[in-house]
This record gives sequence, C-alpha cells and structure tokens, in this order.
Amino acid sequence: MTQKMPPPKYLALFMLIMLPTMTGYMAWEARTVDVTVLEIDGAPEGIVYITDPHVKASNIDHVREVIGEVNRLNPSLVLIGGDFTTGDESDFASQSVWRSLNAPAYAVLGNHDYRVGTDGPSGLERVLAVRASADVTATGYDLSALKDGSADTVFADELAAVLEENGVHVLRNDYVRVPVGGKEVVVVGLDDGWAGMADPPDIPASDAFTVYLIHEPSCRADWDADLILAGHTHGGQFLFPVIEQLNDHGAIELAGMFETNGTPTYISRGVCSASVAGVDLRFNCRPEIVLINPTEEQLRAIGGSS
Repeated sequence: MTQKMPPPKYLALFMLIMLPTMTGYMAWEARTVDVTVLEIDGAPEGIVYITDPHVKASNIDHVREVIGEVNRLNPSLVLIGGDFTTGDESDFASQSVWRSLNAPAYAVLGNHDYRVGTDGPSGLERVLAVRASADVTATGYDLSALKDGSADTVFADELAAVLEENGVHVLRNDYVRVPVGGKEVVVVGLDDGWAGMADPPDIPASDAFTVYLIHEPSCRADWDADLILAGHTHGGQFLFPVIEQLNDHGAIELAGMFETNGTPTYISRGVCSASVAGVDLRFNCRPEIVLINPTEEQLRAIGGSS
C-alpha cells in the first residue's frame, strides 16, 4: 500500500513550529560547556586547555563563565589555542577578561588574530594552500607560501601586547619550560600557520613532557612531541550524524583525539561559537574545557558541576 505524504502546507507549518524550538536548543547548546577529561601518559596533573574564545560584546559573559569554571578547577597550567578575537575589533578592551585567570597561562595566536581566512572563500584558499604548497614535515617545515601580505601583523602585535598585559604569555615560535607538580613541561607555541607565520623553534632534547600548541590542526607536523593541542575547527559546530561518523573514522578531523606518526593530537571544539544571524549556535557539539590528567580534587569539582 502506498503511503501518502503530508500536503506541503502541513510540512511548512511543521517547519515553522519546529524552527524556533531547534534554534533555541542550538543557542542553549552554544552556552553549555563540557569538561572533557584526557588521560595522557607522562603528562603532569591538572593542565587545562581552551581555545577559540573569540571574545566580543555578545559573548563576554559566556567567556567570563568559562574562565570561572577554569578557576574552579584550580589548574596547574592553562594553555590557550588562539583566536582571541573575531578580527573586526577596533580595540582590545574586552581582552582584559583574562586578568581573572588564576593560573599561569600560555597561548598562541590564531588566524582571526591576524585577520586571515576569516570567511568561507578565504578560508578555503588557505586550506588549499596548505595542501598544495606547504611543507608540514618536521624536517622541512615551511608555511612561507601562505605569507602573502594579507596578514595584519600590526593587529596581531597589538593584541599580543594586550594579552601580555592581562597575564597571558603569548608564544610566537618560541618555547618555555614550566614546572608543574614536580615535573617539567616544555610548551612549544607556534605562531599562526594560515598567516604564514609558523616557524617551529629548535628544542633541546630533554625528558620533559613536551606539548606543541598550534591553532590549525592541518598545520601540524611529525614533531618529537608527547602531545599536540589544536583548535580552529569549533568541532564542526554543527555535528550532524554523517559528519560525526566521518570524524570518528578519521576521514575528516574536526574534534577529538587523532594520532600522527605516534604523536597524539587533540583538536578541541573550542569554548565559543561562530554566529549565525548574530546568534551563537551549535548542534551536537558543545563548547569544551579540556582537562588533562585531573587530580582527585578536580574530579570532585567536575562531579559537583554535573
């Protein structure tokens, strides 16, 4: 027996009813932050990683809430993966929000912080440029082909200075040795790849746990690292089932843990969202705070927030 489809007018009515509900749910999800726990062999306890805050007037309360949750976890170290801005700013007054972080913080800049690849067409150009003309091997790493003069280095320099004033130490092709819980962590921070500014520093050999902090995951290489942390993708932001399956099987890399030549790379979903018609929306892809090797105290704090 042939089943009749509902008349188009009923389908349209159904869509009109469901659209506000769905939009409301996606707006709620964009403001609901998960704490994702990573157990990484050899890493010190209690490191927090966040990325892609894109601080602006419409989300600054959300960023404050994220920072409040980070502080509640009492981290040993905070790492931030770039895209502090939207790229549309006339000043960086909103970046004073980072003063309230209660732990040592190290960061890199992202493509929005250089005002490059910030829309669909220009972003696609950068993706293709990395694939076609960049060397992302550890021995010959070279992204100079992306250095085409479009990066706003003045904007990035001014932002980096403001972040330093507000307690966030910006690593631009540099590294730092940080004592964490009786261990030493080497944090290597690469400047933005899409801006053509990434130039990995030479790292002296050591037994310290080594983390590479980058923005675009496609710009990573087979470095001698214990962990690579990246962002940029927002986890896809709208992680519909087919896209989620492609990500889970490694056909695309939007969110989660991936392994490159034995080096684990974690791509974070970020803490803020790109706007659709002025509203931050997500689906099946909540913002996240990443917590590495949590202490018992932190596990209790997570349990208390659920």
